[in-house]
Amino acid sequence: MGDSVPAPDKPTIPITVDFSGGLEMLFSNQKRHSLTIPATDSNEKPATIAFLIDHLCKNLMTDPRSEMFVLDKHIRPGILVLVNDADWELEGEEAYELQPKDNILFVSTLHGG
Repeated sequence: MGDSVPAPDKPTIPITVDFSGGLEMLFSNQKRHSLTIPATDSNEKPATIAFLIDHLCKNLMTDPRSEMFVLDKHIRPGILVLVNDADWELEGEEAYELQPKDNILFVSTLHGG
């Protein structure tokens, strides 16, 4: 799989997504992905981080172990999410509406024992 490109007739948003702490192994062992994603979801609402998470799982994840990234369609506990270097809790978490040139960083703090 590669970086996804939506249909040319729909508005898009260019963003950068980074993975760290081992999460990159789920995404072709690549830490940084420059993506162009649809600006709206299937209901024509602005693309949010929740939309991005689903998009990543369906279009970018190459490892079948999605439970290492999401549980019940939400980010797995123990994964930090930063939006432009700020904790996503300050930005509205999954409801944050993605903006052009956003940088979203997913960092796993989970460790085997």
